[in-house]
Amino acid sequence: MAGMTISKLSKMKASGDKIVSVTAYDASFAKLFAQCGIDFMLVGDSLGNVVQGQSSTLPVTVEQIAYHTEAVRRGAPDAFVMADMPFMSYATPEQACVEAAKLMRAGANMVKLEGGDWLLDTIRTLVDRSVPVCAHLGLLPQSVNVLGGYKIQGREQSAAENTVRQALALQQAGAQMLVLECVPTSLGQLISQKLDIPVIGIGAGAQTDGQILVMHDMFGLNSDYLPKFVKNFLADADDLQSAVELYIRQVKDGSFPGPEHTFE
Repeated sequence: MAGMTISKLSKMKASGDKIVSVTAYDASFAKLFAQCGIDFMLVGDSLGNVVQGQSSTLPVTVEQIAYHTEAVRRGAPDAFVMADMPFMSYATPEQACVEAAKLMRAGANMVKLEGGDWLLDTIRTLVDRSVPVCAHLGLLPQSVNVLGGYKIQGREQSAAENTVRQALALQQAGAQMLVLECVPTSLGQLISQKLDIPVIGIGAGAQTDGQILVMHDMFGLNSDYLPKFVKNFLADADDLQSAVELYIRQVKDGSFPGPEHTFE
């Protein structure tokens, strides 16, 4: 995975080569993922749930994301690493710059922010100051209290049209990648076709430019609750490395996610 860049990820989109991503939180798994050929890793604020045992991502701090980003970077020195900006760490463009700088110094190649129209100025400000940005639409875990729970987004025509409009606006503002979470397959496909930047899906169908899963979900470790869009790849593999290789293979050949992992 040496030398992955945003321009290479963009070329993968253009050539129809599926992009495969997974969350990582420590050096050992980062090293494993890099050796298996994962295209990029996300130090997700999902660490609140899967590492800290929190009920949501909201308690996670910038300092915690930075700590885990440093660990991932040490485990995979050449990897493309994205870091989540946690809840209320980018409420204003000025605050976003200060907090994003901490994550970039910790070893991130890009930061990810959740939200639509209200983020346009922030994205422009970050990009102008040399911070690459990945946007995030659909289900926004940091907005769970506003959304009223973890629900599929963009099912109604008006909501779908609004999501498409916001995706285009985020790209126009300078976002170089988009994560699309828990939307109908048709919407995932439409947004991927309309955008020039890579669209990475999680519960957004197989027609997006790539897929991302939370590491623990991919290994079936969250046995009390597995979202519909998750597959336990360890169940069909002999060890962790084989499970990661199976995940990569099935995303690349289009067999994951299947119809049973998606929403209509």
